[in-house]
Amino acid sequence: MADLVALFTSVGLSEQKAKETLKNDTLSSSLKDAILQAQQLLGSKEIDKAMGTLLYSMVSRLRDTGRLAFLTDHIVKRKITTDLQLSAALDYLKSHPQDPLDQRAFESACGVGVVVTPEQIEDAVELIIRKHKEQLLGERYRFNMGILMGEARAALKWADGKMVKNEVDMQVLHLLGPKTEADLEKKPKAAKPKAPEKEKKEEQTNDVNGEVKMEAKSLMEQLRGEALKFHKPGENYKTEGYVVTPNTMNLLKQHLEITGGQVRTRFPPEPNGILHIGHAKAINFNFGYAKANNGICFLRYDDTNPEKEEEKYFTAIKDMVEWLGYKPYEITHASDNFQRLYELAVDLIRRGHAYVCHQRGEELKGHNAPPSPWRDRPVEESLVLFERMRKGLFAEGEATLRMKMIMEDGKMDPVAYRIKYTPHHRTGDAWCIYPTYDYTHCLCDSIEHITHSLCTKEFQARRSSYFWLCNALDVYCPVQWEYGRLNLTYTVVSKRKIIKLVETGAVRDWDDPRLFTLTALRRRGFPPQAINNFCARVGVTVAQTTMEPHLLEACVREVLNDTAPRVMAVLEPLKVTITNLPANAQTEVRVPDFPADEAKGSHVVPFSKTIFIEQSDFREIMEKGYKRLTPDQPVGLRHAGYIISVQHVIKDDSGKVVELEVTCANTNSAEKPKAFIHWVSQPLQCEVRLYERLFLHKNPEDTAEVPGGFLSDINPNSLEVVTSALVDRSVSKAKIFDKFQFERVGYFSVDPDSTADKLVFNRTVTLKEDPGKI
Repeated sequence: MADLVALFTSVGLSEQKAKETLKNDTLSSSLKDAILQAQQLLGSKEIDKAMGTLLYSMVSRLRDTGRLAFLTDHIVKRKITTDLQLSAALDYLKSHPQDPLDQRAFESACGVGVVVTPEQIEDAVELIIRKHKEQLLGERYRFNMGILMGEARAALKWADGKMVKNEVDMQVLHLLGPKTEADLEKKPKAAKPKAPEKEKKEEQTNDVNGEVKMEAKSLMEQLRGEALKFHKPGENYKTEGYVVTPNTMNLLKQHLEITGGQVRTRFPPEPNGILHIGHAKAINFNFGYAKANNGICFLRYDDTNPEKEEEKYFTAIKDMVEWLGYKPYEITHASDNFQRLYELAVDLIRRGHAYVCHQRGEELKGHNAPPSPWRDRPVEESLVLFERMRKGLFAEGEATLRMKMIMEDGKMDPVAYRIKYTPHHRTGDAWCIYPTYDYTHCLCDSIEHITHSLCTKEFQARRSSYFWLCNALDVYCPVQWEYGRLNLTYTVVSKRKIIKLVETGAVRDWDDPRLFTLTALRRRGFPPQAINNFCARVGVTVAQTTMEPHLLEACVREVLNDTAPRVMAVLEPLKVTITNLPANAQTEVRVPDFPADEAKGSHVVPFSKTIFIEQSDFREIMEKGYKRLTPDQPVGLRHAGYIISVQHVIKDDSGKVVELEVTCANTNSAEKPKAFIHWVSQPLQCEVRLYERLFLHKNPEDTAEVPGGFLSDINPNSLEVVTSALVDRSVSKAKIFDKFQFERVGYFSVDPDSTADKLVFNRTVTLKEDPGKI
């Protein structure tokens, strides 16, 4: 160890840096090889600090150690002398992973032999100064000198950076002269233009979630072109960690011939449950990335576990994808490829990369499972046993096919095939062995020529096995990219836990509007556009994101404010008789669907002697700040053009107010009231369901927060059913999922439980709260 420290310090590394380098076996081994090669080439000459720095930078950034000797040779022979040249060299090698390397093209790409004279630097800088002369004379030393340096570096790619900077400084000084006192004064900050109200509101929304900053760009802007720094189709080898084999470039060439260079993604859900809000991000990311880059996206069902799959889940998944506004290029199934996957498994055994194992499932659990005693069994023996597995000659759990590899999380030899005597919903009894996710996923991606295999962060530990399996079978290898999961507080999304909630009666089913499954959100009345907007604002993050429900609700209000027509509904009716109208009096009142934009349409409601108002809009005893109806305070009726004043309060035997007798006056002839309230006349009776959060705590699954478990955290007030609410007749022909704003109450959606005789409304979200309003 002391010898290596001495070797590393001899080329200019500090002792501390040398010791740190020794902690990384791969790095220290490469650096040792580079130094020994350099010493051999230099003979009696020593490695100077500049060369040593380049050698260290090279070995710490070089991914393909097969190119180590080639690059070391160029550094020692002074063909590569700057960090800029080294960066260009590394980029070239990354783009050309296979031999033979075109040396002339390589040296041209990294400026070998290019000499930039002081005269060339002077001429180039002079042209740049002349271009900006007017602005320089105006702003003097307050001008952004970085612009000059940037243009100079672009024009003089291989020039010495210090020489370029010195020339820029000298020519600026020659033009402007020394700095004056005025030049040394701090530049006054320009006054920021006042942000429009809408932008201010958006900024407030973005800051609500503390550490999580909401994204302002649209989803398409975030996903288009170079925005994500993803590889271009066919340039898989440029991705960090991608394994290049002797046949990689040939396979990529064939891949490009098949795809035409088109971006291809896939959304691959397991059909054993209902999609939830986290899947909405995955759908938007996979379908959105393809759409933003003129590509295609497959909907592929990962149907390799026949015990848990049901037809209703297949249908629901497709419905939700289409509900969010995406159309799959093609709907495929992992089971489409069962025969091909089986043939590839046989090939994997023949290549010596897989074996039949008889360890039981319980023995394989965890990361410290004992090595299989059958790992080195002969290939021919495994081929025979695998065929016997295929023919159903083993019991379940008696044999598995395992792959000879170690995953990134340390798990050894993952299972590729297991035995299940369960009929498959598509293939029936044709198979009794089924492939696992670890085996199926990357190979189906390969078969469909997926360019970007996008998955959540927890699959990062499977990336190496993804590359390994494709390369072990010598088939086209896509690139796996990971992104952060989207989670919400005050909910659970685990299939197992939702089933528990249904079984215990805490919720009705998977589409109960208190859940955050996509079917539940649709039933509650969340517009798909709002969910997509929410996913766009969360952004395509690598880190896991946990958001609060009110941020999603804000997106819902935004959409419904523009799309949900206004109607009047009374949840707790109080009868009001207008005594100065004749008994048969009836007029029609035209109500705008969108008061802020009356051109968008209107509807008509009746107005008669008897109307109904909210109980909360009347108080018998006046309170300070109360602006609505009291015996001493009149109130206006929205849209009707009338102001009513209380004449008589009628109560039942218990003293509860059951009716008001009032008089009305035209708004043109009476003093303007302090408030206007909504009302209904000759209404329809309907049922209204008011939803609150299902759980009392932010993290119901966290035993530190909820020691009794999530089932003990149910909010007893999460659902209130109003069976005798009243709504104006304009909604009589409303269809399932139609959405309305009940004026002054909230946004509501028609529930599938509605009948011809009685509509049922779900409260989607409340209106924005105004704490100053009483």
